[in-house]
Amino acid sequence: MDRSESLGAAGGRDLAASFDLTRLPPSFYEDPYPTYRALREHEPVKRLPNGAVFLSRYRDVLQVYKDPKVFSSDKKVEFKPKYGDSPLYEHHTTSLVFNDPPLHTRVRRLIAGALTPRAVAGMEPALVALVDRLLDRMAEKGRADLIEDFAAAIPVEVIGNLLGVPHADRGPLRDWSLAILGALEPVLTPAAAERGNRAVTEFLAYLEGLVADRRARPGNPETDVLTRLVQGEADGERLTHAELLQNCIFLLNAGHETTTNLIGNGLVTLLEHASEKARLLADPSLLKRAVEEFLRYESSNQLGNRITTAPVEIGGTALPAGTLITLCIGGANRDPEVFPDPERLDVGRSPNPHLAFASGIHQCAGMSLARLEGAVAIGRFLARFPGYRFDGAPVRGGRARFRGFLAVPVRVA
Repeated sequence: MDRSESLGAAGGRDLAASFDLTRLPPSFYEDPYPTYRALREHEPVKRLPNGAVFLSRYRDVLQVYKDPKVFSSDKKVEFKPKYGDSPLYEHHTTSLVFNDPPLHTRVRRLIAGALTPRAVAGMEPALVALVDRLLDRMAEKGRADLIEDFAAAIPVEVIGNLLGVPHADRGPLRDWSLAILGALEPVLTPAAAERGNRAVTEFLAYLEGLVADRRARPGNPETDVLTRLVQGEADGERLTHAELLQNCIFLLNAGHETTTNLIGNGLVTLLEHASEKARLLADPSLLKRAVEEFLRYESSNQLGNRITTAPVEIGGTALPAGTLITLCIGGANRDPEVFPDPERLDVGRSPNPHLAFASGIHQCAGMSLARLEGAVAIGRFLARFPGYRFDGAPVRGGRARFRGFLAVPVRVA
């Protein structure tokens, strides 16, 4: 029985009524799903104290994703009061994910051209070799941190390869990404703002040299995303220099944190559901379905945002133009209208139309690569260490938007 069930109807109504995204209790970060359930059942279109709206029902979130004209991804209005004139503001209002066409279209087309099914399939041998090297190191020690030693190390190398970042330069990438994404939390502390702005500034300075080098010595545009971004389209359309740099940062952020969380959340969730772990070990053919279920059950990215450009009705509620909307991906992915027995982990669940990769024009351009990373990492880890177990308490990331762990100590021998 989860917390929302134990509260009963009255308790669920109270939980929904008191919900404020800017004043979240510690219990929310540990387990937000009882709150999401209470909101879905009692206030699925929740008006927050600041006038924004929080959507927790699958059909409402999907409606927003499917209408990018009425529900804009442009964040200039929303982010100006939050960031002011700062490196964080410049970054987030120039990157692919927080923009509408035509910028979104130009950047996505360039990135997608380097992430075709053929290109992603071609990455598998190097990915397998990377995962096996990490597993070998873990086997030598007998214990490891699932995040630092495994889950976080994989996407940093993959994205580093896509951008052609020299191996010797990859040390700061994870910290830069965590600092920039940490500044997207609903409440921005002065310390988080300082870290985020410093990370953007340092990353931009590094990219200036990397881009200059790539202009002088282009890579293969079929596999090198940075070369594609530099060279632009065959018809002559190019990104501005600022657009180019900011979307290189976006690529790291988009490909790093969510994939780290997918791998870490998946392996932790299996330890917490012994019968499903045994089921997957007994039938490895379920691996691809299991990856989809980890994405649904513990969505790496829990929240998204839009702003209305015209009056619109959603979930029976009329919203004026200019309404800020938070999309609760984590709540939508446990909506019983779409997912039978949604609070249960089912590694064989099918169909599984989760929204972990969004939907519509903003559906994740790198989702095939993320799925491959998740399947290779989790599948090979389980085959190598079927008896892995906790070696201490996991440490949650403490964030509402991105759900994952900072540390997960385990024994593998």
